[in-house]
Amino acid sequence: MNPQKSAAQAIPVTTTSDAPFYITATQAAARPPRTLKYGDTFMVLDSRGDIAAASGRSAGLFHMDTRYLSRLEVLVNGAPPLLLGSNLRDDNSALFVDLTNPDLVADERIMLEKDSVHILRTVFLWRGTAYQRFRVRNYGDRAIDLQMSILFANDFADLFEVRGTHRERHGSESAKLRGNDEVVLSYRGLDAKLRRTALTFDPAPERLTIDCATYDLSLGPGETRRIFVAISCDPAGSRPPPFLRGLIAARRELRRSARDRTSVETSNDRFNEMLCRSAADLAILMTDTPQGRYPYAGIPWFSTTFGRDGLITALQMLWWSPIVARGVLRRLAAYQAKKTDPFADAEPGKILHEMRGGEMAALREVPFGLYYGSVDSTPLFVLLAGLYVERTGDSETISQLWPNIEAALDWIDGPGDPDHDGFVEYKRASAQGLENQGWKDSHDAIFHADGRLAEGEIALAEVQGYVYAAKCVTARSARRLGHDDMARKLDQQAAQLAKRFETAFWCPDIETYALALDGDKKPCRVRTSNAGQVLFTGIASPERAARVAADLLQPHFFSGWGIRTVATSEARYNPMSYHNGSIWPHDNALIALGLARYGHKRAIATLFEGLFRAGTYMDLRRLPELFCGFQRQRGHGPTLYPVACAPQAWASATVFTLLEASLGLQFDPFRNEVRLCNPQLPPFLDEVILRNLQLGGSSVDLRVRRHRDTVSLDTLRISGDIRVSIVFSS
Repeated sequence: MNPQKSAAQAIPVTTTSDAPFYITATQAAARPPRTLKYGDTFMVLDSRGDIAAASGRSAGLFHMDTRYLSRLEVLVNGAPPLLLGSNLRDDNSALFVDLTNPDLVADERIMLEKDSVHILRTVFLWRGTAYQRFRVRNYGDRAIDLQMSILFANDFADLFEVRGTHRERHGSESAKLRGNDEVVLSYRGLDAKLRRTALTFDPAPERLTIDCATYDLSLGPGETRRIFVAISCDPAGSRPPPFLRGLIAARRELRRSARDRTSVETSNDRFNEMLCRSAADLAILMTDTPQGRYPYAGIPWFSTTFGRDGLITALQMLWWSPIVARGVLRRLAAYQAKKTDPFADAEPGKILHEMRGGEMAALREVPFGLYYGSVDSTPLFVLLAGLYVERTGDSETISQLWPNIEAALDWIDGPGDPDHDGFVEYKRASAQGLENQGWKDSHDAIFHADGRLAEGEIALAEVQGYVYAAKCVTARSARRLGHDDMARKLDQQAAQLAKRFETAFWCPDIETYALALDGDKKPCRVRTSNAGQVLFTGIASPERAARVAADLLQPHFFSGWGIRTVATSEARYNPMSYHNGSIWPHDNALIALGLARYGHKRAIATLFEGLFRAGTYMDLRRLPELFCGFQRQRGHGPTLYPVACAPQAWASATVFTLLEASLGLQFDPFRNEVRLCNPQLPPFLDEVILRNLQLGGSSVDLRVRRHRDTVSLDTLRISGDIRVSIVFSS
């Protein structure tokens, strides 16, 4: 293939499934993965700190949607060292791995007994470079000779290849030595871009080839040697800064990013661990962009700008870190579609779904360079903009974004409603695009009661709710900005949409809202969690919201760990399915906000307790993207989903959203008031302390204590002009 082939020409590729861009799961990782991230670079390692075949398909050092290192293994005298343990630092800034030597045998004699040598391996990322330090210490009582080998390789695979997409053609690879301490691996892609990985060793090894560095170590009793490796993605020319300088800088930047957010402490140590891990995960997923900080969606498959994920994560974080929403809104506004492009599912006013920087995106082998194939990103953008100004009072930002908001509303009322029936619908514009374009975007996620897949232009239940909520909140913003005619129009449109929605989507036979309307306007009469997200938006009537809420806590929905995406009674229910019976923490979080809106606080406590108990079983107390929907059994933890992202931004934000729903937190920056509406705490929390809860230029520290079914509120500190009230209503 001509490397100068125009990026506008699509190159055919095949996938390992009939569903485009399906993430295959052909084998599980033999060793638990560990993940690190900094900016547009992330690393997936096994628990030994290795990148190896046994580490799983997703292992590697990745930068800008390309794998920059596919192998990194350490051997001691030709054998893998024994793992003692590995731990991520609490703030996710570094991985620490403790290794030791196995029994080293020669001529049937043990030349070195196991556990004689300790190897502490420290790994972190900073500014496009993966740093590793090996501290090797002899704990024996005699001198030893040891050979330590570091094996490395790369395939420069595009992330979509790593996920399972097959490519017929590739660019050219090369490797060369630079002196006696550096190797450069290079790849010139079919997009004509040169990608390079530089491995720098300090001190220089005794022997260095294009795939192995070998050290001959002679260690006296108690003696320690240190070996440093820096692996740079597309190095600028100069060598990377020293290990210690990079480590200190990376930690400093993480601390700085958390400076202005609210901190949470509770009476439950396990829940505190979940809070700390969630906050740390969100911190590393935050990425500096020209428009502000943006929460990348998740590692390994979604470490990039996603519209829907960023918007929902920012919405979940709005009460405790509202500055995130500003960065999300500005970035998505900067990439709002200006023209129609069927390959990218783009139409004027539409908000981005996904952005990719790899070779396959550049060549349009996949449509995700700038891809707009989501039906919900646009109304969620409008909704978040309105909620942001109502949380912060930042009228300047909303004024700057107003043309983007108007363009998004024009898409909602125009191309987003192709048959002009008043509902926003989707149908992919090209065969390369996503077949389903709501948050449940699996090819089989939208179906009828008999299991038939929905066809045609599909109107999802929760998306109509997003539009309703977006128009309601934007009407209030328009009124504050003096656009009274627009405000009246939006209020009327929202009221009319609510009436149409109740008529078209309510299914009396199953006493819930239909999952969707298909292209023939026939409702998909399926019990799904989508109806729970309808409550979050406020479009449901109170009477019907009560029926939905009650149903979601029945055993066919609620597993004991959380609410399933699809009830067990439905045709396509499968607890191991990605979207048809699994449990998604963020989905449960939005449902909890809906339960709070309609006053169902006991249901929130039940849901909160289930997800908390699930989290106590998870590695690192980290809620993953999703887990299986099997029923909770006494003495058993939840069943994990094999290719779930962890960390995942909206899953990490879930614990904070559950607190928001429980406490009924509301903010009025125009009256400098924080309100707790019908606050309750679940039985596993006796006390919650919020520190540095900000409103405008003021802040407050609050303590909420549980007293059976009610709570008390103490104000611990006030800075500036701020009022706090607690409201109980029937």
